[in-house]
Amino acid sequence: MNKTQLVEKIAAQAGISKAAAKKALDATTGAIKDALVAGEKVQLVGFGTFAVAKRPARTCINPATKAKIKIAAKKVAKFKAGAELAEAVK
Repeated sequence: MNKTQLVEKIAAQAGISKAAAKKALDATTGAIKDALVAGEKVQLVGFGTFAVAKRPARTCINPATKAKIKIAAKKVAKFKAGAELAEAVK
C-alpha cells in the first residue's frame, strides 16, 4: 500500500474527503518525525512504539574488495509492534 492508497482508505473509513485525510496523515507523520528528531518516543497503545536507537560504530569487510571499512555510529528510527497489531498480523 502506498501513501495515495492509504489516504483513500483513511478517507473511506473516517467518512472525510481525501484532502482532509491527506492533511491528517501528513500532520501525523510530521508529528512523529518531529518527536523522533527531538529524541522522544511515540507510543500508540495497541499499535506500536516509534523510538530512536543508537547504532555503534563498527568495522566490516567490503565483500567485493575484501577491504576493511569503518562504519560510523549513527541513530536509526525503530518501530516495535504493539500486542494488538502483532496478534492481528499472526
